[in-house]
Amino acid sequence: MTVDSSSAQLPPLDFRSDTLTRPDEHMRSVMARAEVGDNVIDTDPTIRRLEERAAEVLGTEAALWTPSGTMANLVALSTHLRRGDRFLAPRGAHVLVNELGSAAWLAGGMPDPLDHDGGPGRPTPETVRAAAGGSGPYYTLRTTLLSLENTHNAAGGAVTPPDEHALLVAAARDAGLRVHLDGARIWNASVALGVPPAALTAGVDSVSACFSKGLGAPVGSVVAGSAEFVEQARRMRQMLGGGVRQGGVLAAACLVALDRVDDLADDHAKASALAAGLRELGWEVSEPQTNIVLAGVTDVPATLDALRALGILALPMAGKVRFVLHRDVTSDDVADALRRIETGTSA
Repeated sequence: MTVDSSSAQLPPLDFRSDTLTRPDEHMRSVMARAEVGDNVIDTDPTIRRLEERAAEVLGTEAALWTPSGTMANLVALSTHLRRGDRFLAPRGAHVLVNELGSAAWLAGGMPDPLDHDGGPGRPTPETVRAAAGGSGPYYTLRTTLLSLENTHNAAGGAVTPPDEHALLVAAARDAGLRVHLDGARIWNASVALGVPPAALTAGVDSVSACFSKGLGAPVGSVVAGSAEFVEQARRMRQMLGGGVRQGGVLAAACLVALDRVDDLADDHAKASALAAGLRELGWEVSEPQTNIVLAGVTDVPATLDALRALGILALPMAGKVRFVLHRDVTSDDVADALRRIETGTSA
């Protein structure tokens, strides 16, 4: 990829993350009109509507709004784990590498990564059973939790189908483990597989899901599970500083985001087009399952610098260059990015 550094610069094409999506005028107007209350002292009616709807969509008894997906995962892990418990997660999982060690530092868990021997982003049931181990002397680690991720970010937005999910949950149950699902992009998995989100949460003790990835909401996630789990999770959220007051202004955006889940199919199509175009230009790129494209390159930092000189923004992920497609990047933007890479100019 040759770059013409003297070329005129056009506005950047930003593929860094689907968290870049911004609320449009409709979402902003809904936020402005939101009915609100004190969600710590009593309840915010808009947050309550979101929690009820999210629980229904995710197939759980109850749900709890949180300001971020990282907090949602931390609330779940802190509720499930006792200090010093060992928990299992697929290698490269967000809870292992992108949440500043909070699973260990704050939730008190001892993380143990599992290889992706069952497919991109997931172990086999046999690996789960073997890693869980059995009972041992009192001074050995006690394994109590399996944390899954669907889609798996570092595996290129890889999806876990319902049948594979069920086998992993069954293996965890056989080993006496609870199961948490990091479903930050579960909406993408649902759309890609053509199944309802609840089909991807069957049997779990908790699931998190995000509204600010690709759906336009500025802030917000949920963590969901049984009514008893959510009651405990609410206390943990408060302890972590997530007890916002008139949060209905933000929950209103999340409700609009839920109406837009089907739009994610467009992002998947744009990811496929970008991947095909990069392959035609000689890049090492596999077919994306959802909205994340991972490109293998010889020198990731140098490639990112070269792309930046072309006005194309991307990020490193799992030793590759990551492009993430979202509603604020158009098909024309994809075509323009490919043209810039091919010609070495952003003019």
